[in-house]
Amino acid sequence: MRTLIFIVGGFVLLAACFGAAKLLSNGLADAVRTATIAFVALWFVIAAVNMWVGVAKAGYSVAEELPIFLLIFGLPAVAAVLLKWKVF
Repeated sequence: MRTLIFIVGGFVLLAACFGAAKLLSNGLADAVRTATIAFVALWFVIAAVNMWVGVAKAGYSVAEELPIFLLIFGLPAVAAVLLKWKVF
């Protein structure tokens, strides 16, 4: 359940980043590209901290947490890149 909450949170953060880019762009051509890069970097840090919590606090091994990290980070990050590439 926690994994699903993080993935949904990633998509919400992605929507917020793209929304802020569109709202604050004022004609800047690279606003969506900058928002995509910022989102991926921020989301990587958030997913890495989640992995660290799973290893350090919850007692899981890195091998157990790595697939979850890839899922949590990968789905929203790939969606961000695809949206930037195909839509914007």
